[in-house]
Amino acid sequence: MNEDTEQPGEPTPETVLHTESHDPAVPEAYSQFMRQGWGDRELDLPPHPITSYAAARRQRLAEAFPGERLVLPAGGFKVRSHDTDYRFRSDTAHTYFCGNQTSDAVLVVEDGGAVLYARPRSERDTDEFFRDRQYGELWVGRRPSLKEISDSLGLEVRHIDDLAGELATSGKTRVHRGVSETVDRLVAADENRDNDLARVISEMRLVKDEWEIAELRTACHITTLGFTDAVAEWDRAVEFGERWIEGTFFRRARAMGNDIGYDSIVGGGHHATTLHWIDNTGPITPGEIVLLDMGVEGHNLYTADVTRTLPVDGVYTPPQRDLYDLVYAAQEAGIAAVRPGAPFLAAHNAAMNVLAHGLESLKLLPCSAEEALDPESRVYARWTLHGVSHMLGMDVHDCGQAAQEVYPRGDLAEGMVLTVEPGLYFQADDLLVPEEMRGIGIRIEDDILVTADGRENLSASLPRSSADVEEWMGATRG
Repeated sequence: MNEDTEQPGEPTPETVLHTESHDPAVPEAYSQFMRQGWGDRELDLPPHPITSYAAARRQRLAEAFPGERLVLPAGGFKVRSHDTDYRFRSDTAHTYFCGNQTSDAVLVVEDGGAVLYARPRSERDTDEFFRDRQYGELWVGRRPSLKEISDSLGLEVRHIDDLAGELATSGKTRVHRGVSETVDRLVAADENRDNDLARVISEMRLVKDEWEIAELRTACHITTLGFTDAVAEWDRAVEFGERWIEGTFFRRARAMGNDIGYDSIVGGGHHATTLHWIDNTGPITPGEIVLLDMGVEGHNLYTADVTRTLPVDGVYTPPQRDLYDLVYAAQEAGIAAVRPGAPFLAAHNAAMNVLAHGLESLKLLPCSAEEALDPESRVYARWTLHGVSHMLGMDVHDCGQAAQEVYPRGDLAEGMVLTVEPGLYFQADDLLVPEEMRGIGIRIEDDILVTADGRENLSASLPRSSADVEEWMGATRG
């Protein structure tokens, strides 16, 4: 990037261009010629289905902070390498309250009203249109106009250049910080007040409305198709390794959704014992099992989060099956514990009870299961490692800034969506387990909606039991 350009992702004056030192020279004659002779047209963007839901959310947010100005940026581009940016993904809170997914925009909620400040399409009478690598229409495509954004989202939309003047006016202001350096600089930070805004935003997202639940259903459906794609290409996975499965699933995510919701975990063999193995550089070896933790993010940014542990040969060996069935029994107990009014931790506690007693039956615990389950002991966790549940929504680990007494120490309510994902992990160099178990990692994960009378497994179409997994793989493998 040229030394006189601003950093990527920040609102900039129209005179500043994101160009590179190796770009060809632009003589004045060429510049003037490029600024003329272009037709103009407005895009007919359909109304966004989020409009009525987002308006109600903004109203609730404003009521939580009466008389205050609330600032929620979408964020900007992040550099991947030199002059290459990552694909933009708007900030969750920003999109939750308005539906916008264009970069550099800022939503301002105040006194029950709202204005979206956005960067519109390139003006044809400036060099940005044909020279700017980050915003120029001929480089990266057409951005919507302010009117098009307004018509689609049902919001008043102003130019991003007007934001600084708006924020300079007096009034109590809270900022959703850490999203945009530019916005953070425009308003003096008040850590307590800004953190309180982040807390309220997280807690508002705990209970999903009907539109959000439909989005999560869609994400789970596409995720099931992605897992099925991977198994259908199983022989190629054995040939090329973990990356083949990663790439196969990504293709489905991009074809039918927005992206993957998180980096896919494809753990063949002992890699399955690494909880967040995302290098995916290993082999898929006959005789072993492979742990697949993958989820599709839909077009409106709601993500699934599903895990299956599959036998490479299509049939579990007896030791693999015994351990898999133990994890399956733990997951069944955890799912059964999900209901309105139950503690969020009920699923975790139920699943851990099953796993601890299973580890006792395997003679792995240094004490009884009941002693191991004592909060002052927890020695069973050597082989379970993580919690069984987290909230799920637009973020794969959703609502992460909620108050601890609300989540995870609060109770479940109808409309919440959480994962239930127990696992057993026997490290390759763990001398406290029998040699035939070393290097085996098993996790089963599903996305569970809390309903009025219990629960619904949104990812139930993907087989879970060992027998069903084997039958599904046998019917699906190419």
